[in-house]
Formats: sequence, C-alpha cells, structure tokens
Amino acid sequence: MVLLPGEVVPSEHLPKPKKGALTLGPGLHHMPPSTISATTAGTLSVDHRKAALWLEHTNGRYLPSVGDLVIAQIHHSSVETYSCAITPHTPFVLLGQLAFEGVSKKTRPQLKAGDVVYGRVSKASKWEDVEMECFNSATGKSEGMGPLKGGMLFDVSPSFARRLMMGTDKEGKSKGGVVILEEVGEKVKFEVAVGRNGRVWVDSGSVRETAVIGQLLKRADEENMDVDAQKKAVKKALKDV
Repeated sequence: MVLLPGEVVPSEHLPKPKKGALTLGPGLHHMPPSTISATTAGTLSVDHRKAALWLEHTNGRYLPSVGDLVIAQIHHSSVETYSCAITPHTPFVLLGQLAFEGVSKKTRPQLKAGDVVYGRVSKASKWEDVEMECFNSATGKSEGMGPLKGGMLFDVSPSFARRLMMGTDKEGKSKGGVVILEEVGEKVKFEVAVGRNGRVWVDSGSVRETAVIGQLLKRADEENMDVDAQKKAVKKALKDV
C-alpha cells in the first residue's frame, strides 16, 4: 500500500514479532504507545520474518537513514572531513578523515576527488549535515568498509539494491529474488559491495568480466527479471567470457 506523509500504518499491516520489538526503516516514525506513521510518501514494505517495515520512496530516490551501508564518491576535502556524493539528488555527506579503522592523522588514507569508499550512515537529520563512517564505531573494526580500489561502479534502483542486500535464507535461496551474483559466482571469482543508495561496486580483476557482471545486474533491475530469467541471462552472458 502507498502512504502519504502523516498517514498511519494500519495495524493489520504490522508484523507480529515473536521476540523483541518491530524494526522501523526509512520513512516511518514511532509515536508512543503504538502508532507508526509515515514521514514521507512511499510504498509500505514488510518483512514478517525479521519483524521489519519501511517505505520504498515513490520517486525512486534514496534518502539517507542511519545504519544504511552506502557507496560514496569523494568530491572534495577539508582539514577534518571529506565531502562525498552518494546520489546526484542529495547534498554531500560528510566523512571524517579519521573515521576509518585504526587510523591516526599520520596514517589516515589519502583520498582524492573521484575515489570511492564503502561506509555506513552514522547521522541523518533534516536539519544537519548527513554523516558517514567507514568503520563500526562500537567495535572499532572496519567490517569490510573503507576505500574501494579498482573495479567499476554501476547504478541500480535503491529498491533493487535493497533486494541484493537481503542475502539468503537457511536453504541458500535469495530472500530478495535476485540470484545474479550467486549464479556468476559459480564460474567467476569477483568482489562486490552493494550500497543502499543504489550503487554497486564490482571487481573481478578483469575489465570484461566486471563489465558483464554489472550489466547483468542492471538488466535484471530494469527488466524486473524473475529467477529463471536471471539464470538464463547469466548462462548466456558468460558463454563468451
């Protein structure tokens, strides 16, 4: 269902968690004791297994939310921060020059305009600059975040990126209905990072292979391929690789 700003999520659409509380994602706000309302226009999405719900924005644009993993590109820097682009439609996000695992002023990464980083949104507010970091501030570990060297960037829709990030269930099946990466991985070795902002970084060590993987993802997104169509597309694309 589509919600407009201020509208309340009907109780029958709320997941019923077995333990703990509901997890609210972007576009939703909790008003005690039990009212959940929309803060923006979007389509309600619900994951009953995880007791989570969020809004997919009707305009297809990504809006930063705390905890989101994003792929950002360095635009310029100041003494203490990097200003990074995460989409063409949102203001720059600030990344602290020391917001990396185990760095000091002497060992911090020397990033320049155009460099790409993988990080997590650490602060998101309508009234202040959005901030991100390339490590887990709770553990001090990078957990896969940091500069992304080499490879290629590909743009997909934010909703498709979310599906890619849903992972697999206990039986190894994709929860988001996207099997491109799993199918390619049976024949080609590669690294991948997916940003909730609709950016995917791929590096197989081969320009041709990397380009093929990226184009497969874009096609699956644009043509809304089902699982069988994705498998056929991968098989055909990898014939000549």
